[in-house]
Amino acid sequence: MCKRISSQIVRGKPAIDGAGVHLRRVLGIRNTTDFDPFLMLDGFDSTRPEDYIKGFPWHPHRGIETVTYLLEGNIEHGDSLGNKGVIADLQCQWMTAGSGIIHQEMPKASPRMLGCQLWINLPQKHKMTTPTYRDITPEKIAVIQDKNATVRVLAGKYKNQDGAFKGKYVDVQYLDVDLASDSLWRYNETPNNHTLFLYLLEGNLASDPSLEIFEDKACAILMSRVSSHEAVNDEVIVKSGNTGARFLLLAAKPLKENIAWGGPIVMNTQEELNEAFREIDNNTFIKHNKPLNE
Repeated sequence: MCKRISSQIVRGKPAIDGAGVHLRRVLGIRNTTDFDPFLMLDGFDSTRPEDYIKGFPWHPHRGIETVTYLLEGNIEHGDSLGNKGVIADLQCQWMTAGSGIIHQEMPKASPRMLGCQLWINLPQKHKMTTPTYRDITPEKIAVIQDKNATVRVLAGKYKNQDGAFKGKYVDVQYLDVDLASDSLWRYNETPNNHTLFLYLLEGNLASDPSLEIFEDKACAILMSRVSSHEAVNDEVIVKSGNTGARFLLLAAKPLKENIAWGGPIVMNTQEELNEAFREIDNNTFIKHNKPLNE
């Protein structure tokens, strides 16, 4: 069996977003081709509430899905559909902005805020779908004990175990892997024609165990196929360092569509983008205002 190799490592840069939230922007507009259909990845890890409590007050989204996952912390949220709640330890919020939603995310002071937010592009034919959101709580997440790892299946499937969520528009594989120190982990469940990358939340990880060159946390490691056969699943083999590794495995089939990106709106053409901002100015942006949760 061939194995996927590390073809790109993105470490990102410190950034400030929202009303003054300090974070690390790992993926953004410069990475959209290589990481398609994943658009943006912001990581946060802080023991200083002043870094994040100003939060992300009310703001719009259209044309994307946002996935917020916390290992530790507490974020209150609400939206224009009337939904509201809390994202806490080992919880995930999966929101489909679709035709348009306005929401806010307001972190609360915690001993530690550790997690990330991922943006997933929506296919052109589903850009204007009805907005929805799902709360994925710990009891909904399948937990699988491998030899040296604990794997939480947030979305997709792993070892014939369904995840807590299955994407309706983009079928995403989303695993949270907690790998013991000095250990190997093997994975071969993603087709070669899918984008696959790892996001290292904690510890250190070697994407080529034979070299034992370890990457530190807060980086995205793009794993590219080696064999030319699309029907084959090339294997991912990684090794943790002496502190172990906590990382996410994210995979999905690329959309290969044009992207017009303006702040919180991602469409396919500049005309669609301009129309979205005109609607925001004219108060006609929201097309649905009744709760629809899944």
